[in-house]
Amino acid sequence: MALVLHASSTNKNGYKALIAAEYSDVKIELVKNFEMGVSNKTPEFLKMNPIGKVPVLETSDGPLFESNAIARYVTRLKADNPLYGTSLIDYGRIEQWIDFATAEIDVNIGRWLYPRFGLTVYLPPAEEAAIAALKRALGALNTHLTSNTYLVGHGITLADIIMTCNLSIGFKAIMTKSFTSEFPHVERYFWTMVNQPKFHKILGDLKQAESIPPVASKKPAQTKESAKPKPKDEPKEEAKKEVKPKERMDLARKYAFGKMLIIGSEPPFKVKGLWLFRGKEIPQFVLDECYDMELYEWTKVDLNDEAQKERVSQMIEDAEPFEGEALLDAKCFK
Repeated sequence: MALVLHASSTNKNGYKALIAAEYSDVKIELVKNFEMGVSNKTPEFLKMNPIGKVPVLETSDGPLFESNAIARYVTRLKADNPLYGTSLIDYGRIEQWIDFATAEIDVNIGRWLYPRFGLTVYLPPAEEAAIAALKRALGALNTHLTSNTYLVGHGITLADIIMTCNLSIGFKAIMTKSFTSEFPHVERYFWTMVNQPKFHKILGDLKQAESIPPVASKKPAQTKESAKPKPKDEPKEEAKKEVKPKERMDLARKYAFGKMLIIGSEPPFKVKGLWLFRGKEIPQFVLDECYDMELYEWTKVDLNDEAQKERVSQMIEDAEPFEGEALLDAKCFK
């Protein structure tokens, strides 16, 4: 059977396999009329990938998911494919840059972009951390590209395909010229890649974002029923207890007490906090539930250190100024 790729025609993760196929003389059929949120929720799709993520590649030996794995598979269909270099060290470095493109570039672009699209919770401190991490990664990439046209060797490899696809969503959606100008060799590299004929065939014409997208509004729309005024003589109904939606930290209320402070008189503000957990370590389920905990630096309090004990007291009491800076706000979790 022919290889069939399940993804939309604008999915940057699907582009990886399609571009790799162009360089490998492999034919892939892109499924028609794929609708994200509909097509990937059908029983047929979930049988191929139980968590419903795209892309998925149908092969004669069964389905494959995860975009990098699919791109690797397509590349391996051609014997001695130059997309994997010409030596063992080339292969290792290609894999190195694929991991870098995924863990350092793609992840941090997503942490910056997706909250602004309303796909995840928007937290200004988390955004600042994501931008800082992305700049650090782009800086490292820029340094490498100062003396290299491609990521590995003297020609296009699978690492370049995956790196370019991951960068593409950033360039198109949120990384403006004023942002990327700090990384001129990354700019040169990206525009060189996307204008290669086989890249351009899949990606089409790309334009760089002109502005950073605003944070998506979360205001609930007023329904027609709620907009209708109630008649004055309508009998009063017994008040019903409001059911509040559960927040992601609700599970920790029996196990934790926290105090979060926003410090500073002007941006960029600092976020510092004090958390008390039942037991000697942070419960694993809290770490699993609160994905943004890794954005903060955690230090275990030494109760024998008088300076640390005093700092804890100041946090609990909302002492102002705090460590010489204005206390803008404080929130208690219990």
